[in-house]
Amino acid sequence: MTGNYTYPLAGFHFRVNFMGSPMGIDTMFQEVSGLSAELTVEELVEGGENRYVHKLPSKVQFPNLVLKRAMYPVPSALIAWAEMAIYHFRFTPLPVLVSLLNEQHLPVKNWCFFDAYPVKLHVSDLKAQDNALMIETLELVYKYSRPIGL
Repeated sequence: MTGNYTYPLAGFHFRVNFMGSPMGIDTMFQEVSGLSAELTVEELVEGGENRYVHKLPSKVQFPNLVLKRAMYPVPSALIAWAEMAIYHFRFTPLPVLVSLLNEQHLPVKNWCFFDAYPVKLHVSDLKAQDNALMIETLELVYKYSRPIGL
């Protein structure tokens, strides 16, 4: 095969960076979800027109950014940041950069989430019959997101 053949991107090689964090937040995750945006529409009914409804663009909605990882027995700056917001109502919004990496560990696609802060912290259930890792899940809300070019 000749020419510049490129392979499809793999979704297992990524990095999450809490930008501007004075704490050096730990950022190893096994799963990131919520990388989407949806344009909502407002329906406008026109008098005398029964065949259709006008659908006008309204605003963009963003789902929560959800980060999952295995739980470790050592103290975590990330969990301390989340607990400060959730249990003490003290917020430190941070921009979060999610980067999809290529085989040379270089970013090929970036998403930036502006002024993100934690709204949910969840730990997997304790089950004596399962031989599974404990998973902590952190949900973040943010003002808006956008893909960042390279």
